[in-house]
Amino acid sequence: MPAFDCHVFVCCNQRRADHPRGCCDPQGSRALLAALKEELAGQEKRPRVRINLAGCLDQCEYGPALVIYPQGIWYGRLRREDVPRIVQRTILRGEVIPELAIPPECLGSRGEICWSFRRQQES
Repeated sequence: MPAFDCHVFVCCNQRRADHPRGCCDPQGSRALLAALKEELAGQEKRPRVRINLAGCLDQCEYGPALVIYPQGIWYGRLRREDVPRIVQRTILRGEVIPELAIPPECLGSRGEICWSFRRQQES
């Protein structure tokens, strides 16, 4: 079997509602994961892609979060309505969507909110 063009890991970690670092899948629905799979399945022409459930990706402050390899693209604070753009622009065309991307300086901030990412999301 040939290698995947990209591999998407979607954080589906669950924590109690009052956890200080937040939770990527608070309802336990895995809705983002399901939406990505559904959107990709509806594409007529698609690359070899694997979309997987992941445990904690340690980007809790920016959840729901996912990472796409081998490109190393990290997206955060995702909503269902972001899924078509992620599939069309990133998975199919290889583009990074700046307003969804967690900046490299914010990755692994472990409890601290990275203000550059917050501003991107609020603008």
